[in-house]
Amino acid sequence: MTAGPGGTGDPRAAQGAGTLTLAGLPIGNGDDAPPRLLRALEEARIIAAEDTRRLRRFAARAQLRLGGETGARVVSYYDANESRRAEELLGELKAGGDVVMVTDAGMPGVSDPGYRLVAACADAGVPVTAIPGPTAATTALVLSGLPTDRFCFEGFPPRKGRRAFFGELAGERRTMVFFESTHRLAATLAAMAEGFGADRRAAVCRELTKTYEEVRRAPLGELAEWARGEVRGEITVVVAGAAPPAVARTSEDLAAAVAEREGGGVSRTDAIREVARELGVPKREVYDAAHR
Repeated sequence: MTAGPGGTGDPRAAQGAGTLTLAGLPIGNGDDAPPRLLRALEEARIIAAEDTRRLRRFAARAQLRLGGETGARVVSYYDANESRRAEELLGELKAGGDVVMVTDAGMPGVSDPGYRLVAACADAGVPVTAIPGPTAATTALVLSGLPTDRFCFEGFPPRKGRRAFFGELAGERRTMVFFESTHRLAATLAAMAEGFGADRRAAVCRELTKTYEEVRRAPLGELAEWARGEVRGEITVVVAGAAPPAVARTSEDLAAAVAEREGGGVSRTDAIREVARELGVPKREVYDAAHR
């Protein structure tokens, strides 16, 4: 297997080392699997899988033979054995063997195992490349109807201390994406409604790309009430960022903001541009206030 762009460009690359390929599996619909992914699995000599049974079921549905005629060595790689297995796989890679890593429904390393081995490869100069695949985080984001220009991924909220966790994120201006399990969804949405406000816009996306895909868009308070019933499937929650703080927009306030920056050594032109951007005011309005 040949590493793609970035796979062998590291000047510290270990001589004769194999390549670690991170392969993103479909998040639900097997038809989303690209030809490159199927080819990599058929050519692989070593495959590290979060769940070897799920991988074999995927291969059977896709009508492919892992490792082709000679077969691949498939090893488990999950949270409980990640530290030990990462060391073993790094040894295989240093010895010249290529490794393909897959995790359940998405990209390795995105709330899935993979980070430790990638970090170890980076430290050892072992080439790493990726076969991109769909992820629930970005799929839910674009389906949510919420702003996508700036967003952050927060993974699974903590099981304990949810209120404090969401309280710390209450001022986050970017759209936020979370994963959550079905049996904790109701409690998490209730904590979100308390921490972010019941009127904050959000979307609960479940079973993405699958037969019973559903995207429910509503304020957090309504979603928390809805989730008290039975909600099944893989869940991704998208929450709107905090609204910009209310600011005074009188000419005096704008002129004072420009003067404050000028006093700190910023040129008037740059100060006007910064104030306009930060306060969401047209630049001409700030310019007029500063020169009035």
